[in-house]
Amino acid sequence: MATITEAKIALRDMTSVDLEGAIELSQEHSWPHRHEDWELYWELGEGLVATANDRIVGTIMAWRYGNDFASLGMVIVKEGLDRNAIAGRLMEAMMERLDGRSVLLNATQIGLPLYASLGFVPCGVIHQHEGPAPSVPLPELQPLERVRPMGQADEALAEMYSRANGMDRGYLFDALARDGKTVVLSRDHEPVGFAMSRPFGRGRSIAPIVAPDLEGAKVLVSHWMGTRAGRFCRIDVVEGLGLSRWLETMGLPKYDSMTTMVRGAPPQLSDAPRIFGIATQAFC
Repeated sequence: MATITEAKIALRDMTSVDLEGAIELSQEHSWPHRHEDWELYWELGEGLVATANDRIVGTIMAWRYGNDFASLGMVIVKEGLDRNAIAGRLMEAMMERLDGRSVLLNATQIGLPLYASLGFVPCGVIHQHEGPAPSVPLPELQPLERVRPMGQADEALAEMYSRANGMDRGYLFDALARDGKTVVLSRDHEPVGFAMSRPFGRGRSIAPIVAPDLEGAKVLVSHWMGTRAGRFCRIDVVEGLGLSRWLETMGLPKYDSMTTMVRGAPPQLSDAPRIFGIATQAFC
């Protein structure tokens, strides 16, 4: 029987049955994703798998946002195989499906050359902070500023998320809110930002974080870290807005950094509110 290295690699649509094989691949690379994380990705997106000898040796997934944008993620190739060759085929096949859309992804250092060869260009940086949540002092609130649980009247938060991100995040907001808890930052009784705390990977992730300014983002993050003191917490932070430096000062260290890349026109971000922390690296 041919070995994996000798077998002809075939691509096909990912099915729900493939999730177990995909999880094995991500665990092989020490990625933290739980079965529930993969199920959420599958529920909201679409995927391809590379197979050899009827075994899954590569994966890729995509998520569409409105009519103009999409993101790619979960690009994984089995250890010992030609990553660039297999990942390149998966990328090209998925990009063909997404033809006409601007496509974003978050690239590790090892993936940068491949993505650049396919026409992706850098457009930002994400800093991954994780570890036991530090004890943080209670934030000083502005007059008429408060943090409260999301309520039934907060229907505008999904639109706020889309405006801050520059892409339609309606269905993504609903799915993330269903799986986590959300608090709202209000000023003068009007919602101006929000942050979710969600089960993810090795613990909980504070994601996404949408705020009008750095001080607002600090207030939201301080709320959730206060509920997680001493327990594992992860935040994927947009570079250049000051939150990454503040997190290191507070005691939540930077674990890694990724380069955000785009093929096509990048989304137009609003000045306020802003995305301070992304939902996941895959969703961008």
